[in-house]
Amino acid sequence: MSVDNELFDPEFLGRLRALFFKLRRRRQMKKKGIQQTPTAGFTREFKDHRHYTPGDDFRGIDWRLYARLEKMFIRIFEEVQEYHVYILVDTSESMIKPYPEKRVLGLRLAVALAYLGLISQHRVSVFTFSDDMRRETPPLKGQGHIHSILKQLAGTKFEGVTNLQHSLRSFRPGRDRKGVLFLISDLFGRSPELSQEALLDAAAWPVESHVIHVLHPDEMRPNLEGELQLQDVETGEVRRMWLTKREMERYAKEFDAYVEGLQRECLRRQMDYVYWKTDHSFEEMFVELLSRGSSLAGA
Repeated sequence: MSVDNELFDPEFLGRLRALFFKLRRRRQMKKKGIQQTPTAGFTREFKDHRHYTPGDDFRGIDWRLYARLEKMFIRIFEEVQEYHVYILVDTSESMIKPYPEKRVLGLRLAVALAYLGLISQHRVSVFTFSDDMRRETPPLKGQGHIHSILKQLAGTKFEGVTNLQHSLRSFRPGRDRKGVLFLISDLFGRSPELSQEALLDAAAWPVESHVIHVLHPDEMRPNLEGELQLQDVETGEVRRMWLTKREMERYAKEFDAYVEGLQRECLRRQMDYVYWKTDHSFEEMFVELLSRGSSLAGA
């Protein structure tokens, strides 16, 4: 199966469109009245009509509607804030080996978030990182750009060693408008402590930040026992060890503590954190992600 069909098959794209219609209905139900503001970075979006009343500005009359109905109606607009949506995707080798499901989930998440940003008339920038941060697209605006994002992400190579600290430290979001950032990664580095330290740098970004921790269930609860030879998929380092059931129970506790530590650190730094297992329903998790208070969802 080709990369395009594997990641972005017609069935997935159809589910994605249905999901966005659902999110749009939810967002419209939350909006009340007309929001007006002189702040830069806002656009006017048509909302509805109302009957003309004496004293209304003639410039707001819909003359085409008057030509059809011979009645005067005023066009109602609402002010919609523009955001710069940053999507950062971990493309290190641990995101594809030994569980390629993480790569598929990471790229599909990036496409879904980019599409939502584009159809909402926000600016969208996509970055990838492993040992360094790389810009994949310039800031894009307009639904039609989703095709170039699809093409760019479909050809993305997952390779190299994770250097979270260097990559996140080198990232500099712009300050031209409010930013919303989504970091998609398994957060695996040389040690759990380094992952937490890397998030300290991310906390300094002047944006609304969401950390999406992509994990395979077997990474949390591996079914390993006996004499084993384990190899680091990024560095090639090999270690021989003997694992017992008791040691695997200890591993599970340590892994839970690692996840809780990341979650706690994000909470302290006012960053949203969600761990997303590859066997979770994409639609349910995506709605949950946006319902956690993201400006991108109009919350």
